[in-house]
Formats: sequence, C-alpha cells, structure tokens
Amino acid sequence: MQDNSTIYKARALYYNLFANFFVPSYDMEHYLSLLSLVSLLKENSLDMESAKALEKIENLLEKTSNSKLIQEYDDLFLNPITAKVRQTASFYDEGVESGKKRVEMINFVGKTKIRRNEKDYFEYEDSVGFLFSFLAQLCDNVAKGEEEYINTIHCVFSEILNDFIDEFASLVYEDDNALIFKELMVVLHSFIEFERLFLDVSKPVAKQRFQKEKKEENISEEEKERRERNRALKAQGPKKKKDEEEPSDIQYDVETDIEV
Repeated sequence: MQDNSTIYKARALYYNLFANFFVPSYDMEHYLSLLSLVSLLKENSLDMESAKALEKIENLLEKTSNSKLIQEYDDLFLNPITAKVRQTASFYDEGVESGKKRVEMINFVGKTKIRRNEKDYFEYEDSVGFLFSFLAQLCDNVAKGEEEYINTIHCVFSEILNDFIDEFASLVYEDDNALIFKELMVVLHSFIEFERLFLDVSKPVAKQRFQKEKKEENISEEEKERRERNRALKAQGPKKKKDEEEPSDIQYDVETDIEV
C-alpha cells in the first residue's frame, strides 16, 4: 500500500466527528473534544460548503454546555412525540429496526477486535452512530499499519452505509427540529462523496424502500423500550469505572471493549 496513512487519519477524524454527534454524551470532556474537532476540520475542510457548515456548527454549539446538542438529538431521534428519523440501515432496507443489515454488520464486527459495549450503548450495530464510530476506529487502525482492515472498511461502506446514507441525510436536513444537524448533513454530504471517490463506490440508484403505510408513530414495544433505555442512559451522565481507561480520543465512545 502506498503511504496513505495521512488520508486514513483524516478519514478517521471525519468519521469520528459524525460518530460523536450521533453517539452524544453528557461527558464534558468529550464535548470539549468535539468542539476542538469541529474547529480543526473547519480549517481543513473538504470544500467551501463544508467549511461554511462547520463554521455555522461552531457558532451554534454552546461553549460551556452540551444541553443544546443533546436536546436537538433527542427531538430528532429519541422523543416518541417529535422523532421522525430512523437511524438503522435495516429500517431503510426493509422497514424494520433489526433486520438483515444488522446481521451483516454483526458479521463484519465479528471479524475485528471491536465489540459493541452492550452495557452502555443500546443502539444496533447498523445504526449510524455505531457505523461511524466503527469506521473511525478501523481507519485509525489502518493508519497505524493494520492493513488487514482495508477490505472491511470498503465492505462496510459499500454494502451498509452507502445504500441508505443519502436518504437518511436528506430526512435529517429537511426535519424542522434540525438546526445543528442540518449543517452537519452538509458536511456529511461532502465527506460521503469523497469516500465514494476514494473507495471507488458508485452512488446507489434511488429505490422505493419499504414503507409502513406512514404509521411512523406506531413504534413497536421493543423499539419503545430501546429508546427509553437510551434516554435513561444519557440522563445518567458518564459512568466512571475503576478499571476503565479514560479515552484519549472521542472516537472510542462506542468501542470501549476493544482488545489490543
């Protein structure tokens, strides 16, 4: 492999950025790291549109509190009354929260040392938060010389993320509750286009996905319980454990069970 370590480090930073918006934490250290990452990428953006969007995000984010970000995330994705946007690849593929795409992702995860921390993270393996965090970790690993993960990155992007990310981003962008996330979708659009070029993956042909007869409010009991667990977990704030290392970088918010 040519010396692409710099590119993989940059890709890890972008995936890390998206991961920390979609795996929000009450931990202020994580939030301050996120603010620093937004500032860094604003100065090293992919294009003018994403640079402007990152500047708007920087201005919208509060400097001493992450409550505004957490509230917007809740309104978009967790609140049963206001949330309209689903986050899993399975939903966009077949209309269910836990389907074939989740199984595919579990298989991909099983081929790596990364595991979902089920005690603290209740979203599925094919949710955008986990996908971004998973790809951030793999890109970082490749940058450090673990080239065996190059193919896994390509497969996860081309077979899971690529198929639904455009529709997901469009729904977020158009949602009335989106303010910070609306600008984030501009950055995501530029990055996904870069990824397609870098990985030589075509933009998917628009397809009619499974619709649940517009009964978005009719959430299954399993989904209601999962959302409530997630909301309760976030409300508790960060949990400190004696044997738990403090992450040196925000990208490890999900992958706390990584073996080395």
